[in-house]
Parts: sequence; C-alpha cells; structure tokens
Amino acid sequence: MNGPLLTTARYELWQPQVGDLADLFELTRDEETRRFLGNFVPTEMDSFTRLTRNAGSWALWGYGTFMVRAKGNGRIVANCGVFRSHRGFGTEQGLDNVPEAGWIVHRDAWGQGLASEVMTAAMAWFDATHGRQRVACMIEQGHVASEAIAMKLGFLRYGQQVPDEGAPLGLWERV
Repeated sequence: MNGPLLTTARYELWQPQVGDLADLFELTRDEETRRFLGNFVPTEMDSFTRLTRNAGSWALWGYGTFMVRAKGNGRIVANCGVFRSHRGFGTEQGLDNVPEAGWIVHRDAWGQGLASEVMTAAMAWFDATHGRQRVACMIEQGHVASEAIAMKLGFLRYGQQVPDEGAPLGLWERV
C-alpha cells in the first residue's frame, strides 16, 4: 500500500502492513495502555497474531482495524477500527462472527480525542463502504473513557459477559 486509506485532521489510518509488527508490539507492551485489555502480558508472538488477524479481516471481509499514525510520523499510536470478530461467547451474546468495533490507544495519546476522531472516521468509512449494519463492541467494566467514546459513536449497552478470568465485559451495539 502506498499511503493511508483514510486521514483525519491529525491522523493517518493505514491497513496493516508487514513492517507494523514492532510498533504494534510496542503499543500493547505498555502496562497502562493495556490496563483494560484483559489480564495478559503480550509477547511478540501475540502481536504477530493480532497483526495477521487484522490483516485477515481486511483480506476476507474488506474491513479491519487501522494502524493509526500521527500525520508525518511513522510510529503507530493506536490500533482502531471495525474488524470481523468471533469471541466464542455463544451466538446469544451477539459477538460471534460479527463486525466489532475496537480501539487501543497508547497512553501517550490519551485525553487528546484520538479515539473519538479516528473511530468517527472509521465508522463513517465502514458505513459508506459496507452499508450501515449492526456493529458490536465490548468494554471492560470500569473503562469510563471507552464507554463515553462508545456512546458518542451511537453504541448502547445491551449485555454483559463474565470471563473466567478478569473483569466483566460490557457488551455494546450500534444498530
């Protein structure tokens, strides 16, 4: 790919590329950044899995998460967008084989409106390209900032999933 697929006032949104592995690993290595991403310490292999899963969503469904960079800067500061999900919670929970919105923002960029700006652009692109449809997301209980972003994007909470380990997850949807 020669350039970003989307741009916002401050950011460039790129499809995943082979060279993104190191930056994606750095994004999730920061303990504070992953505070609401479950109980895990990522390895480089986890980041490789995330990268190939995201690239696979693009290849199979024509959408996925974007690698987000500040304009004029090569470093990934976030991984945001709509991807194809299968969480294994069961079809009654509404997160198996569905479009799912998600955003991971490095803590250095928190409080600057990055997730709202980027996700507004990503959701508009998704709707224009794939038609407006139900999109789900899950947010770890207590992540007030992400809940505010979800509401701003038009998501409403519809349920909860309690994993074997970690905090309960609020289940959200935009229909």
